[in-house]
Amino acid sequence: MKRTFSQRIQEWWAPLAWRKSQRAPRSTPRHAKKPDPDYAAKIAQEQAIFATQINVHDLPPIFHYWSNKYLRQMQEPFGFSNPDQFFVFYLARAFHASAQRPARFVSIGAGNCDTEVRLAVALKQQGVSDFVLECIDINPHMLERGRTLASDADVAAHVLPLQGDFNAWRPQYSYDAVIANQSLHHVLDLENLFDAIHGALAPDGMFITSDMIGRNGHQRWPEAQAIVREFWKELPQHYRYNVQLSRQENEFLDWDCSREGFEGIRAQDVLPLLLERFDFEFFLGFANIIDPFIDRSFGHHFNADAEWDREFIDRVHARDEAEILSGRIKPTHMLAVLRKDYTGTTSYWKHLTPQFCARAPDFTTATVTQA
Repeated sequence: MKRTFSQRIQEWWAPLAWRKSQRAPRSTPRHAKKPDPDYAAKIAQEQAIFATQINVHDLPPIFHYWSNKYLRQMQEPFGFSNPDQFFVFYLARAFHASAQRPARFVSIGAGNCDTEVRLAVALKQQGVSDFVLECIDINPHMLERGRTLASDADVAAHVLPLQGDFNAWRPQYSYDAVIANQSLHHVLDLENLFDAIHGALAPDGMFITSDMIGRNGHQRWPEAQAIVREFWKELPQHYRYNVQLSRQENEFLDWDCSREGFEGIRAQDVLPLLLERFDFEFFLGFANIIDPFIDRSFGHHFNADAEWDREFIDRVHARDEAEILSGRIKPTHMLAVLRKDYTGTTSYWKHLTPQFCARAPDFTTATVTQA
């Protein structure tokens, strides 16, 4: 007899929940994953990839059409409209809850520190000024740009770029907030990092993150890939040209981008490991099949002012949302606020709890029957 989708979720989640209940004291770190034998080569690739990238987070206009029309509506009931406001909202709360001055924050994988500089400016504008925000990144070229940005924005006293490998991070302080903005999917040793963050958080500290939680290498799981290919058939031929890889994709080709550097190296493990190690105060899971149509590879072909293009994106989003809400596919993005021990009520959108949005790696459309 085929098990229902709900039954399979419960079977997969039960041992994960048990492991969380049995988790070891954080004074004793868990065993990390075995090192990647090509780790040094991947580090070199990662540094080379981002050494000259000044605008790391730039996205095509069609992304902003989609996010302003749909993603913004998901966020606003929780008190913010975009990721910057999300981070500022919770950093300000962490500041006011902290007894230490200056309040101490750290950003894991800060890159050019552009987000962190904006956050520091916004916090100062709210009257939050007695804080330090450390910015950890392995790339010295990006950190140097961060120093310049912080100086130009008059927040150099608050934003402190520090070179370090977050796979082997050993925090020296107790932090009121740890933030990770689109960096967790670059981490090879997630277990070590999450244990380090857990141990570094002050008793009321927050772990605040915006990240990707889909399949490794930002590939589509089979059930989502099938839907993407349905919509792919509707695209004009020139819309199927992959700008990033410089190739024509008449059929949608999933590319495992973790082959180079650490992009999406363990993205699918992020949410299950967070569930095992932390308690969620807030969670917003969103987007899946919409991704290829609004990202940097194909999104630049779409004209956000053209009726056909907008109507197409609207239809893809409607299907995406319906499939996610049904549980047939899982979100590939999240905003989340986590704590060491949280006894309050978790806030989330509709019924999309972090547990509901976690995907067991062996799920396929062939073996899952909708409840």
